[in-house]
Amino acid sequence: MTETGPAAPRAQNGAAPSAEPARARRRLAILGATGSIGRSTIDVVRSHGGAERYEVTALTAHSNAEALAEAARTLRAARAVVADEAAYPALKAALAGSGVEAAAGAAAAAEAAVGAEWVMAAVVGAAGLPSVLAAARSGADLALANKEALVCAGDLMLEAMAEGGGALLPVDSEHNAIFQCLEQDQTQAVERLILTASGGPFRDWPLERMAAARPEEALRHPNWSMGAKISIDSATMANKGLELIEAARLFRMGPERLEVVVHPQSVVHSLVGYADGSVLAQLGAPDMRTPIAYALGWPRRVASPAPRLDLAAIGRLDFEAPDERRFPALRLAREALSAGGAAPLVFNAANEVAVAAFLAGAVSFLQIAEIIERSLEASDLTAPSDLAAVFSADEAARAAAKGLIAA
Repeated sequence: MTETGPAAPRAQNGAAPSAEPARARRRLAILGATGSIGRSTIDVVRSHGGAERYEVTALTAHSNAEALAEAARTLRAARAVVADEAAYPALKAALAGSGVEAAAGAAAAAEAAVGAEWVMAAVVGAAGLPSVLAAARSGADLALANKEALVCAGDLMLEAMAEGGGALLPVDSEHNAIFQCLEQDQTQAVERLILTASGGPFRDWPLERMAAARPEEALRHPNWSMGAKISIDSATMANKGLELIEAARLFRMGPERLEVVVHPQSVVHSLVGYADGSVLAQLGAPDMRTPIAYALGWPRRVASPAPRLDLAAIGRLDFEAPDERRFPALRLAREALSAGGAAPLVFNAANEVAVAAFLAGAVSFLQIAEIIERSLEASDLTAPSDLAAVFSADEAARAAAKGLIAA
């Protein structure tokens, strides 16, 4: 297995990737197989040989037994796990006669990746932390689509990757783009990392209109097809704030070297600026199957079913500075990154609570950022020392945010 390096998601000892060809039947696991990223991963795996090329050791989901069973049958997975034990009877019934083992419970979900060589970590939220850390320690190459692992438990995550010795492969389109543009022997010459943001559905809306925005409007992302929580995060630009924090930890960059630029077409996914004035960019259609395929094939490239980019049809690429007055979540994330300790964790927890409240109609769109800011002011920002402390701080931050909503 290759490992993870100090300035980019590479080996901790700086080792270059092996030139040996990949196994015909590489062992892989998909954590969060029924979500948006999980489904896209299954699509990429199927397009690249499916069960003939990959030995799928495990698929997991929270409670969607029917979709999980269908995926497990399609990929001829060895095991399917639902974290919610109440969904176990439905999963077992759906897999009857398939030869796929059914399992349930938090412990089974957390250990599902053990034994795989490549793991897609796509469980959304802090609930995915135990399984991501277990996968990191297992030595597998880890395709990371779970922001919370680095935002809430960055030091623990990087320590687990160093312990396991696998490669940390970013799947978020922005971080994957940076990973592709980083010249591994020139990291000392990197001046800045530039993350692009679509601006979401409210990029041109005045504050007065944003104040009255309804959930169904916030969910209408102009370019990407994503789950509800991520779509709202894009509308507030909290997702870009989380990505700034993630980039700082993935690529060992201070906040002063991280920039965000709004790019409405979502064609340039991120850029890397070098000391000689060069700026390298990664371009592609707004389709998560491209970064997933890059992570699946790394260090080589494999075919992806994603649509091909037609620049002539696009015609133009626009860029503008983000308006942090209208999107204060971006400013709050940068402040949380600079504060360190538990501040990024509190930002994430308060955001999750506020987004859920907005989707339920309990708070307005603009109140999401207000709840994050007041939660940061009210919380203990001492850095958690272990996973138990992470969950304790996360629980306290969520309680604070819920208290603000109820007040």
